[in-house]
Amino acid sequence: MEYSKNPFTPTFGSIPPFLAGREHILRDINRGFINGPGDPNLSTIFTGARGTGKTALLSLLSETALEHGWIAANVSAMPGMLEDIIERTKEAADSYLSQPHARINGVQIGPVGIDWTYAQEVQGNWRTRMNSIFKQLEKHDIGLLITIDEVTVDLEEMLQFASVYQHFVREGKKVALLMAGLPYKVSALLRNDSVSFLRRSQYHQLGRITDVEIANAFRKTVEAGGRSITPEALENAVKAVDGFPYMMQLVGYRTWDVSENSPQISASDVQQGSLLARMELRDRILETTYRELSDKDIEFLLAMLPDSGPSRVSEIAKRMGVASNYASQYKRRLLEDGVIGERGRGLVGFDIPAFREFLNEKAFCPRKHQRMAISIPLGKDSKHFPPTPIAMRSSCP
Repeated sequence: MEYSKNPFTPTFGSIPPFLAGREHILRDINRGFINGPGDPNLSTIFTGARGTGKTALLSLLSETALEHGWIAANVSAMPGMLEDIIERTKEAADSYLSQPHARINGVQIGPVGIDWTYAQEVQGNWRTRMNSIFKQLEKHDIGLLITIDEVTVDLEEMLQFASVYQHFVREGKKVALLMAGLPYKVSALLRNDSVSFLRRSQYHQLGRITDVEIANAFRKTVEAGGRSITPEALENAVKAVDGFPYMMQLVGYRTWDVSENSPQISASDVQQGSLLARMELRDRILETTYRELSDKDIEFLLAMLPDSGPSRVSEIAKRMGVASNYASQYKRRLLEDGVIGERGRGLVGFDIPAFREFLNEKAFCPRKHQRMAISIPLGKDSKHFPPTPIAMRSSCP
């Protein structure tokens, strides 16, 4: 059997063949495109840790919008964002908005046919120029979806956009807004009084996906690529993914390549592929997430290491040598950032695969990780430190 195209997509923002665990979101926003102005799902914010599929979801919903006669302007929150929205809107609507003095006749896009002339671009501020575009689109009942990735309150244009966007909604424009960002950045944006109306947006925190949904999507992706997978291999793949969307694509991609020309993926293939995937996860997700944590965040996480399963917040506080309400502040922050998740009343666990092992290594390799050497103390009693595996100790040069 010749090597066949790898169906898994571990590139950030790529749309996987089967998007696991987000069906209810897709359903609600799909209905929003059908209902049009007034539907609450047409203003939605996605948040979650890196690798939870925020950008892929934006990309898929942009394609969904096109199926309903909308166009999409996809941008990131960075300097020049407002101008980029106009340019991307024109690019997406090149069959509706011609260049100055150019004519388009009888163009068919989706269900809509048009025949019109756009004589000259309107001059004015950003709101005026956008209103001119809306007028052209309204003639043909075309909606505009604006997606903004990596939202941040630090960008002045982000605040300007939000202030103007609420006028588009109040004026009944056929417009939708989908935004995505890291939890702490989204929280900071929503706390800003100038964008208070965004607090009424639909809000989805993307996190872990159930094992059943992972297994179903993984198997379907393999079969879509023309191969099969043994039950044992599928079970091992689900364990390696550990509910993390990006990890599913990484494990699948590396496992597919390891299996080479075999028509069936074996447990051995998954074992090798998972090892490679974990190495990549470390470089792409774990290191970046770790660098964004405060020293106290890390102290909280280190206090979870003695537990083989979920950790009780009251025990974490004891290990930190602080009151429970003080520890709860960092619990809340880490929950918002998608680093940990609740496992029951008063219990938390790691939500990013391999992050426990990653922290364990850093804790016992201080020469490699200077920051950890400074922030490692966990309160008054050193007996709370977890026993260090010999292999892990020996891996520290």
